[in-house]
Amino acid sequence: MDFASAAPSVVKSIRQRDLLNTWLRLYARQQTAPAIWEYQPARLEEELSDLIYYTVDHSTATPRLTIQSEGTRISRAYGHTGKGVLLDDYIGPRLVPFVMPIYYECVARGLPVYSVADVDDIYGRIVAYERLLLPFQTDGKVCHIIASLKTFCEDGGFEIKNLMRGNDALPRLKVRALIDRDLFHRTPGRIAAADVVEFEEQSGPGAATEIIELN
Repeated sequence: MDFASAAPSVVKSIRQRDLLNTWLRLYARQQTAPAIWEYQPARLEEELSDLIYYTVDHSTATPRLTIQSEGTRISRAYGHTGKGVLLDDYIGPRLVPFVMPIYYECVARGLPVYSVADVDDIYGRIVAYERLLLPFQTDGKVCHIIASLKTFCEDGGFEIKNLMRGNDALPRLKVRALIDRDLFHRTPGRIAAADVVEFEEQSGPGAATEIIELN
């Protein structure tokens, strides 16, 4: 499965961008995925219904991901809860080829992965299913992943119940990107180090201009 190389701007959801920006601030310190206990984004409680936490087991040739918590909205989309269940068992063999490679890429690269797929609800309305995966390391290995899952329908309302299992149509992947470019987050309104700022005194035709370099 091929992944496009992308910058953080590929993520369209404002809430998902906030989650990603918090991860990027931690990543920027040593250019590596942070530990999960360091990750404390603002308004996390408001996002819990759309988040799933996983642990990653590296004792087998292929990493095994186990669901540790599950948002209520997402469990409705899949038709049942899955805490304590292996991810590939939870989604079933029909969806494994579409879903698991996205998680494996996140584990292997230690970088965020973003995907968008169109799915049909039980009434045939097209719903965009946006998935942002954030990796977290322990002792140099990705041992945790947090997935933010968002659903959006241009037609407005849709039926989330059994969204991922309610019909025979498979997901149609639209975006599959590894976020590996521009891995920094600059707080809006701040001036970066080494930026040059000019101050000009507007007192007359011969006004002096002072140039200051910020370090």
